[in-house]
Amino acid sequence: MNPLERLLKPRSVAVVGASADPAKMTGRPVGYLLKHGFTGAVYPVNPRAEAIGALRCYPDIAALPEAPDVGLILLGPERAEAAVRDLAARGTAAAIVLASGYGEASPEGAARQAALKQAAGPMRLLGPNTIGLVNLTDRITLSASGALEVGELPPGRISLVSQSGGILGSLLSRAADRGIGFAKLLSTGNEADIDSADMIDLLVDDPATDVIAVYMEGLRRPDAFRAAALRAGRAGKPIVVFKVGRSESGARSASSHTGALAGMDRLYDAFFRQLGVIRAETFSDLLDIPAALACGRRAAGRRVAVLTSTGGAGTLVADACGLAGFELPVPDAETVERLSAIGDSGQAAHDRNPVDVTLAGLQPKLIRTSIRALLASPSYDALVTIVGSSALAQPELVADALFECQAESGKPILAYVSPHAPQVLRALNARGIPALASPEACASVLEALQAREVPEPIPAPPPAACALPAGPANEAEAKALFARYGITPVREVIAATPREAGAAAASLGGRVVLKALSRHIAHKSELGAVKVNLDPAAVPAEAEAMLARLAAQGAPVPEGLLMQEMARGGVEMILGFIRDPQLGPAILLGMGGVTAELIQDTAMRLLPLGEADVDAMLAELKTRPLLEGYRGAPRADVAALRQAVLGFARMAGALGARLEEAEINPLFVMPEGQGVRAADGLLVLSA
Repeated sequence: MNPLERLLKPRSVAVVGASADPAKMTGRPVGYLLKHGFTGAVYPVNPRAEAIGALRCYPDIAALPEAPDVGLILLGPERAEAAVRDLAARGTAAAIVLASGYGEASPEGAARQAALKQAAGPMRLLGPNTIGLVNLTDRITLSASGALEVGELPPGRISLVSQSGGILGSLLSRAADRGIGFAKLLSTGNEADIDSADMIDLLVDDPATDVIAVYMEGLRRPDAFRAAALRAGRAGKPIVVFKVGRSESGARSASSHTGALAGMDRLYDAFFRQLGVIRAETFSDLLDIPAALACGRRAAGRRVAVLTSTGGAGTLVADACGLAGFELPVPDAETVERLSAIGDSGQAAHDRNPVDVTLAGLQPKLIRTSIRALLASPSYDALVTIVGSSALAQPELVADALFECQAESGKPILAYVSPHAPQVLRALNARGIPALASPEACASVLEALQAREVPEPIPAPPPAACALPAGPANEAEAKALFARYGITPVREVIAATPREAGAAAASLGGRVVLKALSRHIAHKSELGAVKVNLDPAAVPAEAEAMLARLAAQGAPVPEGLLMQEMARGGVEMILGFIRDPQLGPAILLGMGGVTAELIQDTAMRLLPLGEADVDAMLAELKTRPLLEGYRGAPRADVAALRQAVLGFARMAGALGARLEEAEINPLFVMPEGQGVRAADGLLVLSA
């Protein structure tokens, strides 16, 4: 076994700093190991104790009879470093440091954390500032979490990776109360060494894990997370992430519109979509969605049947599903006939959805027959059954009925438990029926159960040289570079003087656009450095006035004047690049022009990206109908736009770390067959 596998499934554990007092936090881990059935060797290390229970205590790590697979360190920061060094010297595979007061606390703490990592040498390190890990599959509890006080922790097929120790304990206890089992729970803490990407990659190969849930505060190694997520997708193990820190207040300022439109959380959202990772929108989703996915069923489409015996609850679920974009078609004629043949002796509504069987009491046979009819119907891809108050007395009858019918169909079945009934939720979840306590959760889970294609890895483009110097390029230089990657600019001519600009305008023919050519003016329209729809004869006077206006505002002296043909008949888009300090390089696509920041209809993906990513970005735009011939307008050249985005992405990948910002706004998407035209360009390079 490699060190991470030995961390997850050790044969021997040294508990350094173990206390003989079970009431203390340092007294818990040994007790938890014994209580929950660890069968390996446990070596408490405490120079002030002879024994802890029936276990012999050792005065120091050097006195241990063997090198333990894992060292669980319960010491404070002032002594943890020495313990880590001693364990590494013994040949221990991995150490877990629970103490806080490291990188999360202060610059001094960050220095202590770096020293801790150095002391570990080749030994792997989990933490510091972690609650440890819990392996319920193999009954191994390397943790001090009070959640382990629970008497019975059912094993399951979900594994959790959490950057917060407290959240690990919270989810463990909540899951036990709901009848949901975990396989492994891993808290990575400050991630001085082992991080969430390492743990996800490890769980991909764990035969007891079918679904990976992640509580995320940030990503230390996005590329490693990408690789692990793609591997999980190929292995058929969905990843569900709840990412905190969703405020847009962290959107960085930049000279491009792209920087203003791209917030940190939006980039995470794009990153997850690109990898096929499911994002949990609420904390409760982090239990509900993995529990449903662990049942192994996926919905072939978005058509949902709702079976209810209480009209109000059925309407709540139908409303939540409808708002989330699901269809609730009425039953087909054959299904209506089957439902109508059921003798329910009540006022049943079989020709609408929700299907209301109006039970006078709990009738398992009637429930079974109704469920079977709806699951057999070709009109539905999934079923939500309302469990009402009549199930409170005998929850197992409902659980038995749903379990029996679920085995006869591959379609997902969800149960919405309408009354507050924890015992019913437990009974259903324990039988593998995803049971939910809110109508909104039904919609969230159904969304997660939609079949997803596994994304293929996309190779990065080879690096390419660029002769432009560091700093901002002027518009003509930027567009010349864009043209090398297949993005055609509008026809344009550079002029040195207003008089030359007039001659250039005449050579272009028709109405023209006049711009100041400057590498130091990013948003020209805001300084009056752009004039559109000019008659060529008016250009010299307009150019003189523009130069005077810029001088009066103290703007940098332009390097020249740029005359452009007036682009007409296209849809204005924005195509931009941004380098996020955490996630790395990304591409933004959306509706452009001067109102780009006002409309904010954009989509993003991180590099590298392929055609499927571009199509997904286009599908996310609310204003996409403008590209498809809205209200009689000609269809835009979407194929050319797709190639322009891919070319722009190849450029960004080829320039690598040299590229700081790049943007085309507007990028005119001309009518079908006429390509695209870059009407403006921004480019910032580093040395």
